[in-house]
Amino acid sequence: MPYQHVCAVDLGSNSFRLLIGRVLGDQIYPLDGLKEPVRLAAGLGPDKILDQASQARALEALRRFNERLRGVAPDAVRAVATNTLRVAKNSAEFLLEAEKALGFPIEVIAGREEARLIYVGVAHSLPDPTRQQLVVDIGGGSTEFIIGRNFEPQHLESLYMGCVSHSLRYFPEGRITRAALKEAELAAQQQIEAISYAYRSTGWDQTVGSSGSAKAICDVLELNGFSRSGITRDALERLRNVMLKAGSIDKLELEGLKADRIPVFAGGFSIMSAVFREFDLEEMVFSEGALRLGVLYDQLGRYHRKDLRDATVATFTERYRVDMAQAQRVRETACRLFDGMFPGEQPEAVHEARRFLEWTAQLHEIGLSVAHVGYHKHTAYILANADMPGFSRMDQNRMARLALAHRGKLERVQALDRASIDWAAILCLRLAVVVHRARMVRAEPPISVTREALGNSTVILGHEWLHDSPLTAAALREEPDQWARVGRVLKIRTQRRQREEERV
Repeated sequence: MPYQHVCAVDLGSNSFRLLIGRVLGDQIYPLDGLKEPVRLAAGLGPDKILDQASQARALEALRRFNERLRGVAPDAVRAVATNTLRVAKNSAEFLLEAEKALGFPIEVIAGREEARLIYVGVAHSLPDPTRQQLVVDIGGGSTEFIIGRNFEPQHLESLYMGCVSHSLRYFPEGRITRAALKEAELAAQQQIEAISYAYRSTGWDQTVGSSGSAKAICDVLELNGFSRSGITRDALERLRNVMLKAGSIDKLELEGLKADRIPVFAGGFSIMSAVFREFDLEEMVFSEGALRLGVLYDQLGRYHRKDLRDATVATFTERYRVDMAQAQRVRETACRLFDGMFPGEQPEAVHEARRFLEWTAQLHEIGLSVAHVGYHKHTAYILANADMPGFSRMDQNRMARLALAHRGKLERVQALDRASIDWAAILCLRLAVVVHRARMVRAEPPISVTREALGNSTVILGHEWLHDSPLTAAALREEPDQWARVGRVLKIRTQRRQREEERV
C-alpha cells in the first residue's frame, strides 16, 4: 500500500469520530481515535434546516481533526456523513465549510450504504463472523439493521430514528415518565415492524449491537450489576424501573453513564427496548466494530482491487439488462479519448475521473429499461436515487450528471464548475456514444481529442472514415453549438492520410 496508515472520519448525528488505523497485510489495527460529542441532529429544526449553533460545534470539531490529520496523504483519508446531513436542506452549504475545516472531501452516504459499512466494521471485529448475525446500530438520527454472514450482508435497512431525535421528541428537558417511555417505544416498534417479518424469516444465530447507544447501555448494565455480560431482556427491565423511579435523566445515578451520553440516553434506551420486543430477543453482545472501522476496511479493499463499486456496476448491468457489447464499445472509446487528453503520469483527480467515466459508460443505457425516449434522463434518475453499495450520494450524483449530459442539451449540467475535469469526461462520453450509434462491431473509429486553452477542445477524425459515416458527421456538426451554449469552444477537424486538415 502506498501508505501505512488509513484514516476514517465519521460525521454522525450525535458524535463526530476520527479513527486512525495501521495497515498490516489485509488487517487494520486501530492506533488512535478522537471523539467529539457534536449532537448535530439536535440542531435540525422542523424545517430541516441545520441551525448555526450546531454548525459551529461541528466546524470546531473538524478543525481539531484537521490538526491530527495534517501531513496525511489525501488518499489515506475518507470522511463520511450520515443521517442528519442526508436530510438537512442546507447540508450542501454546510459541507463547503466543513470540507475547508477538515481539509478533506466529505461524502454523504445513503442509509443502506451506512448499514453496509457498519456491517463490514462489525464483521471484522467478531471472533466468529461465520455465524449469521443480526447487527443493530442505534445512531443519533437513524438506526441500521443488518443480517449477514462472514463479510457479506444479506439484508440492509436504515430507519429514520435515533437517540438524539428520539430524546428530543419524547423526553424534553430529560423528563422520563411512564407515558413518554411507552410512546417512544411504540413509535420505534412501529418502524421496526415494517422490516420485522423479512428479518425474522431469514433468521440469525447471534445479535450484535454496535456504536454509542449500544455501548452506553451495555456499560451501564454491566457496571451496575444488571447484567453479567452484554445486554439482556431482564437487564433492560431493571434499568427501565430505575429510570422511571428517577423521573429525570439528570437524577439518574448510574455507574458508567458518561456525561456526553446523558442527554441522549433515554432515546437510545427506548429504541433498544423496542428492538428487543419486536424481534423477541433475549440477549445482545456488543461489538467495538462500527461505521468508522468499516470505512477503513472499505478503503483497504479498494486498494487491493476489491472495489465494491465495480461489483455494484456489474450487478446493475445485469439487473437492467444492459447491451454489454455496446457498453463495452462506448467504454473503451470514451476511456481512450480521455487518456489521450491526459497523457502520462496523472494526479489522483484525473485517475478518479476516469473511473467515474468508465462506470458511467457501462451504465449509460440503463434508462432504456424505463423508456427509449429521454432514456438518458431515466438513467440519471436511477443513478442518483438507487441504492448502490460502495457509492456515496455524491458519487451517484456525479455519475448521474455524466449520464444526463451524454446526449442532448448541455445546459442541463451548466451548474457544474467550469474548472471541473468532468467536462472532459462528458465530452469523451458524448463522442463515444455518437461514433458507436450504429451499434455495430467494427474497428475502433479514428478519433482523438486534444485539450486547448481555457478548457476548450479540438476533435480530430479520419477524413475517409467520416466521409463514409454521414449520420455520424451530421451528429458531430451539432456538437460545437451545444458546447458554445455552455461557454466553451469545440473545434472539429478531419485529417486525411496525407495529414491535410480541413473542417467538417
